[in-house]
Amino acid sequence: MDLKDYIRSIKDYPKKGILFRDITTLIKNEKAFKECIDQIVERTKKFKVDKIAAIESRGFVFASAVSYILNKPFILLRKKNKLPAESHSVDFELEYGTATIEVHKDSIKENDSVLIIDDLIATGGTAEAAAKLVTISKGSVSGFIFVINLFDLGGCDKLIKLGHKVENLIEFPGH
Repeated sequence: MDLKDYIRSIKDYPKKGILFRDITTLIKNEKAFKECIDQIVERTKKFKVDKIAAIESRGFVFASAVSYILNKPFILLRKKNKLPAESHSVDFELEYGTATIEVHKDSIKENDSVLIIDDLIATGGTAEAAAKLVTISKGSVSGFIFVINLFDLGGCDKLIKLGHKVENLIEFPGH
C-alpha cells in the first residue's frame, strides 16, 4: 500500500502559496491508518525507546496508537498554557511568527530515551524545540519519526545536522 495515495493536497491553505498536505484522508481510511501505524511501529525498532512523545496536535493521533501497541508511556508536547501542572517551555520560530511548546516537568525522567513522533516535518523548528524540551527534562532524544517529510524545506536535514536520527514514511516537495 502506498500511503502517499491517501494524502490529500489542498492548494492555498492556510494561506495563498501553501500546498497543504492533509492527513485526515489517511486516518479516515481504516486500512491506510493501520498500515501507517504498522510502518511507524516497525521503524521504532531502530531506536531505544523508553517513552514516546508527540507534538500537538496531529502527532497525538499517530503517537498514541504507537504508544499503545508498544506499551510505552505517552508524553504530550503541547502549545503554551495547555498543560495544568508545572512545565518546561521552549520558544521557537515559525515561518510566520513565533510559538511555544511545553511539557510537564514530571513527564520525562533523567536518562529516559524519548522517541518523538509527528505527522509532518517542514522546516524543523517545532521538532527542534521538541528535542530541546526533552533535553531540558534531562531525557535524551532517541530519534524522530514523521509520517510526511516535506524534503525540500530541510527539516530532516536540520535535525540530522544536530545529531538526531530521523525516519519518515512519505516524502513530498514543500512547494
